[in-house]
Amino acid sequence: MAKRSSLSIRIVEGKNLPAKDISGSSDPYCIVKVDNEPIIRTATVWKTLCPFWGEEYRVHLAPTFHSVAFYVMDEDALSRDDVIGKVCLTRDTLAAYPKGFSGWAHLTEVDPDEEVQGEIHLRLEVVPGTGPHRLRCSVLEARDLAPKDRNGASDPFVRVYYNGRTRETSIVKKSCYPRWNETFEFELEEGATGALCVEAWDWDLVSRNDFLGKVAFNVAGLWAAQQEEGWFRLQPDKSKSRRNESNLGSLQLEVWLRDETVLPSSCYQPLVQLLCREVKLGTQGPGLITLIEETTSTECRQEVATNLLMLFLGQGLAKDFLDLLFQLELGRTSEANTLFRSNSLASKSMESFLKVAGMRYLHSILGPVIDRVFEQKKYVELDPSKVEVKDVGCSGLHRPQTEAEVLEQSAQTLRSHLGALLSALSRSVRACPVVVRATFRQLFRRVRERFPRAEDENVPFIAVTSFLCLRFFSPAIMAPKLFHLRERHADARTSRTLLLLAKAVQNVGNMDTLASRAKEAWMEPLQPTVRQGVAQLKDFITKLVDIEEREELDLQRTLSLQTLPVKEGPLFIHKTKGKGPLMSSSFKKLHFSLTTETLSFSKTPSSKKSSLIKLANIRAAEKVEEKSFGSSHVMQVIYTDDAGRPQTAYLQCKCVNELNQWLSALRKVSVNNTGLLGSYHPGIFRGDRWSCCHQRDKTDLGCDKTRSRVTLQEWNDPLDHDLEAQLTYRHLLGVEATLREKHQELRGATEAGSGPAFCSPAPKDSLAQLFQVLQDLKKAHSAISATVPPSEHSSVLERQT
Repeated sequence: MAKRSSLSIRIVEGKNLPAKDISGSSDPYCIVKVDNEPIIRTATVWKTLCPFWGEEYRVHLAPTFHSVAFYVMDEDALSRDDVIGKVCLTRDTLAAYPKGFSGWAHLTEVDPDEEVQGEIHLRLEVVPGTGPHRLRCSVLEARDLAPKDRNGASDPFVRVYYNGRTRETSIVKKSCYPRWNETFEFELEEGATGALCVEAWDWDLVSRNDFLGKVAFNVAGLWAAQQEEGWFRLQPDKSKSRRNESNLGSLQLEVWLRDETVLPSSCYQPLVQLLCREVKLGTQGPGLITLIEETTSTECRQEVATNLLMLFLGQGLAKDFLDLLFQLELGRTSEANTLFRSNSLASKSMESFLKVAGMRYLHSILGPVIDRVFEQKKYVELDPSKVEVKDVGCSGLHRPQTEAEVLEQSAQTLRSHLGALLSALSRSVRACPVVVRATFRQLFRRVRERFPRAEDENVPFIAVTSFLCLRFFSPAIMAPKLFHLRERHADARTSRTLLLLAKAVQNVGNMDTLASRAKEAWMEPLQPTVRQGVAQLKDFITKLVDIEEREELDLQRTLSLQTLPVKEGPLFIHKTKGKGPLMSSSFKKLHFSLTTETLSFSKTPSSKKSSLIKLANIRAAEKVEEKSFGSSHVMQVIYTDDAGRPQTAYLQCKCVNELNQWLSALRKVSVNNTGLLGSYHPGIFRGDRWSCCHQRDKTDLGCDKTRSRVTLQEWNDPLDHDLEAQLTYRHLLGVEATLREKHQELRGATEAGSGPAFCSPAPKDSLAQLFQVLQDLKKAHSAISATVPPSEHSSVLERQT
């Protein structure tokens, strides 16, 4: 049994942002922080006060997180980026929206006294004596304090207030992980009330001290407890009245918190076996999948499709599941031109399947073309009503370009891009994943059987291209950032080029039908390339689906022997072990590759790889304090070498997104390792001490807790069979009432001896089994809830608000 929490985040757009640049505009982007730790950075949208991002993320994290904050920033090339404002959503706020928070939220000013983070370790006790009792407060240590100084650290000390008296600890210089181990005592009258307040501050020599956070306790509760010790989260100072908020604009967000209690695998076996049985039986089975589709609302169909697909992928039945959906949709489709055009369970499942199984393939085909479009930055337009005529020529010889010249050059550029893409696709039959080829083979055969007439000869090809081109390649061309093809969104000029290229790909995918051609007649200059592309695409699909069962099995066996990369790309590795300060110049750029067996590196992507770390030896993958190397994008991989000795590799990334992606990948592939660490040092051992907590013992266990459960969901994540079964169970539980109504209808139709042939005893029996499975899972969850205490029980000390 395990508790899992995840945040589904969609950062849609902003509006009415204030201008931060002298041009009267801003260059906004968003930083997402979970408990003040940066997790996500969106792309910058240049020169606008109403940016659109449309970026989606899913973050897996520990159930004990407290808040998620969205900071809107203005990017500056020559100075530090400006903070425009923020939106903060607490865990309790998100829990109040079972279907997720969705809407506009006003940006608020960032108050330094509210930008606190970290925890403080305290021991509080009531000490009896011959006279008045004494209240003893031991300030032991703190961790993950906010860095307030330019060196990336703070100089923290603690003030303790009680009954008008104040005590202070010593100052620990340059540390966000201080250890004090100092004790203070206050006289405590019998029946005393009031509050004990513990405040953390950053000491500054010249300016005023910076507030780091506080914890306040009700002393009346301490009389009953007598003693309390633990880590307490630092809270902001909300006692001050807020300043009048100016209009900072708004942010449109969609944020959904999901908490799951995942039971042991054995609990889900009856549900998984019931669903798998139907998929194996195909359309002759009891029809549970059909009933699930009928009872699934449009807004959650994509999620249900993804969950079911992942569940059947884990059982090796993804191809069979999709084949069943193909047959069901073909059975209710009478017109060939409407096939797979709706957002049915089949269409949504196939979209998810291509992203999971075909994303690496898509990158290999589209990557070079997309890079070329971004690098050329040419002005491209085919619509005469939108053409902008500009001056061309060298200095002193400028002349206005004619509209005809613009249109001809644009057509030539698009023909070049489209031709390159189609050529790459034509050569990629063997590169296409085996399971994708086999699934398209089933789709092609089913459609050809359903529409066998000569006039429908293109329908099987269009069925394949409706997914491959219209739902996979074209969306990736239009929004390469969302498919991880580029780190940044395209500017307006490049976006227009990509849109026109996507339209051309859609025309090819539609087999150049008259209907698609008539919509935008100004696309006519591309028709020769489109017609040639149709022939290329049909030849490609013919070869793609020409894969026999034996060949499929042979290719699967070959691929199973290969260790495919989970993540790869350039990183900077700290290459020396010399003495003295470690500077950023000590890092060397290499190409890294992470597989399910090892983390290796090479000079270039194509050169011979050298193994750095065996994944079984990884003990933690965590961030490094900014002050350690002068960069906030350094991670450390703590592992043991072949002799069992602890080692640490320091790797520098180029941005916060890349850092978190690598951390996520490393944590996922090593999640089942034995000996994972519960704590670590976020600094480095320099000279004779740790830079973070100043401890002199190099083998010290660590001053901060590891964050192995904080990961980003990616398309190439390893399968989590139990979680997918739990998500499927949760959905079925939500539609159980509707399914019971269906059950009554089927039983009534069977008893009356009327109704369609589908209304046979089979679906009734299958539904009855499903209800029993759901009942058993409900009992298992109830039993777990009754025996497991809450993850965060309330302290006997009532903390003040």
